[in-house]
Amino acid sequence: MSIDSGKTPFAVTLDVGGSLLNKTGSWRSERPVYVDRLPPCNDACPAGEDIQAWLYRAEEGDYRGAWESLIANNPLPAIMGRACYHPCQHACNRAQLDQAVNIHAVERYLGDLALEQQWPAQIVNPPSGKRVLVIGAGPSGLSAAYHLARLGHSVEIHEAGPLPGGMMRFGIPRYRLPREVVDGEVQRIVDMGVELQLNRRVDDIPKTLDAGGFDACFVAIGAHIAKRVDIPGPDAARIVDAVSFLRDMETGDAPLQLGRRVVVYGGGNTAVDVARTAKRLGAEPMIVYRRSRSQMPAHDFEIDEALEEGIVVNWLRTITESDQQGFKIEKMTLDENGWPQPTGEFEIIEADSLVLALGQNVDQSILTNLPGVTLNRDGVVEVGADMATAFAGVFAGGDMVPAERTVTVAVGHGKKAARNIDAYLRGETYRPPPKPDMASFETLNTWYYTDAEQKMQPVLDAARRRSTFEEVHTGLDADSALFEARRCLSCGNCFECDNCYGICPDNAITKLGAGKRFEFKYDYCKGCGMCAAECPCGAIAMTPEAT
Repeated sequence: MSIDSGKTPFAVTLDVGGSLLNKTGSWRSERPVYVDRLPPCNDACPAGEDIQAWLYRAEEGDYRGAWESLIANNPLPAIMGRACYHPCQHACNRAQLDQAVNIHAVERYLGDLALEQQWPAQIVNPPSGKRVLVIGAGPSGLSAAYHLARLGHSVEIHEAGPLPGGMMRFGIPRYRLPREVVDGEVQRIVDMGVELQLNRRVDDIPKTLDAGGFDACFVAIGAHIAKRVDIPGPDAARIVDAVSFLRDMETGDAPLQLGRRVVVYGGGNTAVDVARTAKRLGAEPMIVYRRSRSQMPAHDFEIDEALEEGIVVNWLRTITESDQQGFKIEKMTLDENGWPQPTGEFEIIEADSLVLALGQNVDQSILTNLPGVTLNRDGVVEVGADMATAFAGVFAGGDMVPAERTVTVAVGHGKKAARNIDAYLRGETYRPPPKPDMASFETLNTWYYTDAEQKMQPVLDAARRRSTFEEVHTGLDADSALFEARRCLSCGNCFECDNCYGICPDNAITKLGAGKRFEFKYDYCKGCGMCAAECPCGAIAMTPEAT
């Protein structure tokens, strides 16, 4: 029923219960709309995790559901919670309020809980009848195999080495990544039906594809070849590369007799790992790096931990030659552009051995017989946006392609390649969904959030770290993980807090039920914008009315 008095700019109507409601829709110049914005943590994750989604489940205490949401994108959460350098946390909006959510610690908690409870991964698609060869059992190859198996394809991994894991096993020391964690997460992928063949080197891809009846191939060989530099001297046996040293530590082969005094040449995370490993073997390591600390590619926290363990770092130094006593070092200085320049000043560092940690290359010989495939001057293969090489059906990722060389990036490449291989096998083209607008800190209403300091992971004391390969950082307990998950601000996405529903002066918002969010009744909304202003997570936008 309607009553028009002719004296008001709006009509008065009766709702179902007989109450008077004012139709105010004609008043608006703007209308509110619910939006789903992209959380900055999700955007920053190289593995493409939906971090906010699994944190939401974790903060409800649904850890199994949180883990299943997490592994929809990343099959190695217990590894990534340790080995990832968490760019998601650097992007976290909460850091501008107090401290970033300790995302990687919650991820590690979920990953460890899954290993403890032996939760299996699920295959989501029926068998496709297609076979895919994955070359390399490092993070990228394992990720691709996992996602391809979930998509219903039969997958076989050929790994040239004696153990799976790639540089996760042979490049990251045990004090950062325990081997039982690597073994557990690899076993989960094998339990999905992925066939893993160790000590199986592939030299000819087309021949192997034909012989095995494979329909596609993903090549993910890690950077296992150390870069070297010529250092003149009478005793080359005292010089070893970092990759060989760390690999020998893992395989049990007798490593170089380092002696007591060890110089590590380089400034990356591998150099720091070698020095910290040598310290645990009883040596006195020293890192020599040709630039300043601020220019070191190693992460700050890794350098800090090394210094805490008593490792000496000589910045602005370069090694020119070796002799019977040790190594001749030239001091460097930075020019006006920040580049190191020689000074002509020299000193001798007495040392028993030198470990070169100057970076790694990939053995690309496997690709040289593939027509059309080209390598750039950095020795990596050019691929398209779909991770495909120029040879039909052969895709590549991880260290083999131009990208940052981290576990997280490699896992992301494996997922991306798997989705494109799946489309290739089905005669389709994979098109990733469009990205929504970013949820910036300015879109949030932080008045509703109280300070809650980040839960820190316990750290093994420096004295014990110097003589043991025990894990340096331990995980959060259940209470701390729950608390940390609940620190998430749900940036840009409605979590049904009821603020908009409670504050609307026109009763223009309808609750649709748990998990279904809300709906605007535009006949009664006058566009005052109070709902948008009071939304804690910035999930309501005011948009101009159509004219």
